[in-house]
Amino acid sequence: MPTATLAPASPRTATTVAAAMSVQVAAVIPLFLFGGLAVQIAGELGMGVSAIGWVSGLYFAVSAATTVPSGRLVDRFGALVTARIAVGLSAAGMLGIASAAYEPWTLALFLVLCAPANGLGQLASNVVLTTWAPEGRRGLLFGAKQASVPLCIMLGGLSVPAVALTLGWRWAFVFGAALVLGALIPLAGLGSPRIRPRVRGARSFDGTLLLFAVATCLGASAATPIGSFLTTYTVDIGGSEGYAGLVLTIGGIAGIIGRTGFGALGDRKRGGEFTIITLMLAGGAVGVATFLFELHWLMPLGTVAAYGLGWAWPGLMNHAVTKRYADAPALATSVTQTGIFLGGVFGPIGIGLIVEHAGWSAGWITVVACMAASALFIVVGSAVARRHAH
Repeated sequence: MPTATLAPASPRTATTVAAAMSVQVAAVIPLFLFGGLAVQIAGELGMGVSAIGWVSGLYFAVSAATTVPSGRLVDRFGALVTARIAVGLSAAGMLGIASAAYEPWTLALFLVLCAPANGLGQLASNVVLTTWAPEGRRGLLFGAKQASVPLCIMLGGLSVPAVALTLGWRWAFVFGAALVLGALIPLAGLGSPRIRPRVRGARSFDGTLLLFAVATCLGASAATPIGSFLTTYTVDIGGSEGYAGLVLTIGGIAGIIGRTGFGALGDRKRGGEFTIITLMLAGGAVGVATFLFELHWLMPLGTVAAYGLGWAWPGLMNHAVTKRYADAPALATSVTQTGIFLGGVFGPIGIGLIVEHAGWSAGWITVVACMAASALFIVVGSAVARRHAH
């Protein structure tokens, strides 16, 4: 890359990773705090399981509607400007929840305010890595960045015993807003590319990308209800509220290890990212199937597989997509990210309705089926991609 296209000095790798991870946290933490604190929030605001699903689904619907436009904004105005906007929206929404969400509709309103930050922040953090991260370590670093999502799950779980059961759930959103604003610190240490060089022969869009978007939609339809309903389900089958938070925390830790570890594996197995993702989804489906036994002491095992395998693939997917569509990484990942957000719409709403009308077992069977179907679409998409490459 010609040095004339960049600011005088490129940032250190540590600064790049810190910025990408902190922006990713800012993008996703509002929803995961809501999921982790769902028992306490629903108790105060009088919300049932389906209402929790509808609020989560509305958040993802707005995220999905704004993601492709966000990709165009990131490519046009740069990662740094859009990342700061994402941080501001997320912090403002969480402070609104803490101070003014006394009815389900006001809670939904402030979560909707946070929703555009999801797409903006995630796509901006993707571009931060594709611009400044060392090429041979991008799989690991994309995994580390996406590990901030289960970090938020872990924080959501910890917030139950540490904050919600002591100070009250609203304080968890205040502390979350402070954490989000901290992302501005590493962002200040990044340079700014004046020109994004185009890659000769690189793809910006093709039909294969749509197959991967269907796969991400199905995978997210399976995974997002886990975060929304895990604590509620654990309590329903006999676990305490504190234990439910601990199970969610364990899932977050497994997700951090899985996303980082499989990202590093993607660097070693270049060209095999989609095969790895397929196997991860299959393992995650097996883990969720253990929920059907309705044994609260078995929940940590299934949760580890669900988050460490079945929901640990987004970083590896972003890495693979930015490699294949290197000329427009924000726009390309906005398509697969839209799939994830649409899954976030269908998953919580659909599973919430299924649980309410047919019970938890029917809901978890649907989750397993969606995760298996996602793996199938990854297989089909990767086969089509290989055929087009020859």
